[in-house]
Amino acid sequence: MLAFLWNLGAFIVALGILITAHEFGHFYVARRCGVRVQRFSIGFGKAIWQRVGKDGTEYVVAMIPLGGYVKMLDERVEEVPPEQLHESFNRKSVWARMAIVAAGPIANFIFAVIALYFMYLIGVPAVKPVIDATRSASPAAVMQLQQPQQIVAVSGQTVRNWEEVNLALVSHIGEQSLSLTLSPVSDISSPDDAGRLNGKTYQLDISHWHFDPDKESPITTLGLEIYRPKVVPVLAEVVSGGAAAQAGLQVGDTLLAVDGNTLPDWQNFVTQIKAAANKTLQLTIRRNGEQLQIPVTPAEHKGANGAIEGYLGVSPVAPKWPDNMQLELQYGPLESVIMAAQKTWQLTAVSVKMLGKLFTGDVSLKSLSGPISIAQGAGNTASFGLVYFLGFLALISVNLGIINLVPLPVLDGGHLMYYVIEAITRRPVSERIQEIGFRFGAALLLVLMSIALFNDFARL
Repeated sequence: MLAFLWNLGAFIVALGILITAHEFGHFYVARRCGVRVQRFSIGFGKAIWQRVGKDGTEYVVAMIPLGGYVKMLDERVEEVPPEQLHESFNRKSVWARMAIVAAGPIANFIFAVIALYFMYLIGVPAVKPVIDATRSASPAAVMQLQQPQQIVAVSGQTVRNWEEVNLALVSHIGEQSLSLTLSPVSDISSPDDAGRLNGKTYQLDISHWHFDPDKESPITTLGLEIYRPKVVPVLAEVVSGGAAAQAGLQVGDTLLAVDGNTLPDWQNFVTQIKAAANKTLQLTIRRNGEQLQIPVTPAEHKGANGAIEGYLGVSPVAPKWPDNMQLELQYGPLESVIMAAQKTWQLTAVSVKMLGKLFTGDVSLKSLSGPISIAQGAGNTASFGLVYFLGFLALISVNLGIINLVPLPVLDGGHLMYYVIEAITRRPVSERIQEIGFRFGAALLLVLMSIALFNDFARL
């Protein structure tokens, strides 16, 4: 329940910020173009706060935080007094109307730059994208590694952390090939070194590369084995009431053997526990310098693939990453502007590519996410800290801007499409055609939203 409330709160905050940015774009440009704005509303339905400003605009925060709107004086909607006709939206030039409509999505891109600017100014802790092996019979099998290597570029695009690698890989879904450039970790001392090194480049055949983005990572399905420091088999957590707690295991216990067989690593221990649901195992542990034998019976637990697995309810001490594997993406006031603009462009390019692949069928409709997934993402990133929440806001803001520019009636892009036609033909699109377009657009949007919601519930 607490997690639900946290996700809901983070979702409302995130959506409120993004909607305000979007609607402020429309509002600001409308005022600059001489259009009277009657209402600036964040949310729909009954107002929970409102006031009228000195400019005559009614500012409202409404009860349903799933959108917002800017109501402008318009003869097509209501009768306008003769003395206010010059302030009516429909009386403005087609270029002014285009600017007002486009200002909302543009404001989302500007907001993304601002959010990323503060993210880079504060600094983002990250782990270098280092791999130490590749799997056979995978696209990455062409790379034979003798030592850990850092991915410094994907198809010529510089990458500095796993997030950037993931974004770059996803943008190649449905293509025939991609290239990975690798360099020894020892050659890279700062985040910017990655873009200056001429590492070895490998060409990967991805014509048969397919994966489920809900369950699989593009990194692992490509056949890349991510470098991870060795996990020490010392218990950092024992879940209260779990099988481990009932057996008497305690935080700080060091695991030595299972049924007399020495444990080579933590993953081997996890594998044995998963295979032993409802079976008693004899654990050898060290506690306060004394060696003890403790019988444990892992409980039943449904795994990710639906199979029954053993579950003990313990977690190990978090491994310490080597200093040369860590980095912090932090820049000065001027550099942060440049980095934020570049990152926004990268997010925009990837999002546009993915949208195109959605329509061509290279990306499944199952990848569509709705408000539930967004709420979970908002809650998760907010719990990690401000810098991660800022990055999340930037990503969603970019996607909101792109979606609104899709030439679909009822969206800003649909209005722009009509105005472009008007600018070319020198006469407005007929009300009848616009009405047909709006109905079609609303129906298609409803279908897409229903699919996104269905996907959200399927992921729960």
